[in-house]
Amino acid sequence: MAVAFPTLHDVDWRGRRVVVREDFNVPLEGGRVASDARLRAALPTLRLLLEGGAHVACLSHLGRPRGAWDPSLSLAPVAAALDEILGERVRLCATSDALISGWGGPERVLLLENLRFFPGEARDDEDWGRVLGTLGDVYVMDAFATAHRAEASTHSAVLAAPCACAGPLLVAEVEAITRARDAPERPVVAIVGGAKVSTKFSLLGALLERVDALLLGGGILNTVLAARGVGVGRSLHEAGEVDATAALLARARARKVEVPLPIDVVVARAPDPTAEADVRPLGAVGADDMILDIGPETVAAWSPLCREAGTVLWNGPLGVFEHPQFADGTRGLAQAVAQSRGYTLVGGGDTLAALERFGLLGAMSYVSTGGGAFLTLLEGGRMPALEALAARGRSG
Repeated sequence: MAVAFPTLHDVDWRGRRVVVREDFNVPLEGGRVASDARLRAALPTLRLLLEGGAHVACLSHLGRPRGAWDPSLSLAPVAAALDEILGERVRLCATSDALISGWGGPERVLLLENLRFFPGEARDDEDWGRVLGTLGDVYVMDAFATAHRAEASTHSAVLAAPCACAGPLLVAEVEAITRARDAPERPVVAIVGGAKVSTKFSLLGALLERVDALLLGGGILNTVLAARGVGVGRSLHEAGEVDATAALLARARARKVEVPLPIDVVVARAPDPTAEADVRPLGAVGADDMILDIGPETVAAWSPLCREAGTVLWNGPLGVFEHPQFADGTRGLAQAVAQSRGYTLVGGGDTLAALERFGLLGAMSYVSTGGGAFLTLLEGGRMPALEALAARGRSG
């Protein structure tokens, strides 16, 4: 599926100074990178540029500093990890001026310090965007996970750069998600979990236009059960959203989208690692119980829908998978998705963490690096970075 913006194939970048916005927002533990998955996702782009003779400067944020220096969120550990896995010495530059002077140094890879240390980044300041966009000859937006935010490095810099385009990782993400969204093989099954239905009303509404079955879990499912008049005890749910949820279910019925209720659920008094879990039929949830997973009969009933789907879209685990006694629902459905004959697309940090824990991440057709960006593109929402790239394509 063709993208509507310029890519590296459309611009002259070989042998030039290329600035790449990547997503190196990785977890840190003890001053070291705890998971280098996002760094490795960027390797194909970086290696392509280096093999083409480019000098590369990488940009990224890390965490949520508020426009000021925070030593605990320095990109120094990222520079060290990237140096190791890329096989190139990476120079960390504290300022944009230091990066500019670094173009003449021995290192072929530069890394600007955490973008969110700079006050203009989060507010999409045009002046700061102009600084970033003109650091080199070509500006490459490759950080799909940030493409739904209008920040200086994802939006203003793209518009201000002398030459701007999308990187291979961003292109692959957009193609994978739009393929599943706009031209899916049927039947289409969506699996959506999460704590709050209110944060996913727009996604669920968009999915009802495209899917044949919608499987729900977590607090979202609990709110749906409450909207159906099913007792949920002390389970996490949004009592104030019951009427809106009931309207959403009515819309699903009108569109003949299957939204099956669970047959059984796993309950406990608290979502604790030492809590005693109990499997209950759906109508037998006690007043003091908390629903923390779907039950085995539900997994058995829902699994054929996943195995026989032409397309599966998944965001959000179905239970508190971090604790073994509440993980079987997510694991069981993940195994069914892994056995699907169709195209399986997953996204969101918790979903990926669950699949990685179960050893099933590699069994999916495509794993998105984005969380909010994945959902925004899937529901057809605004993507400021893609809009900026498209504008550059139109203007040349």
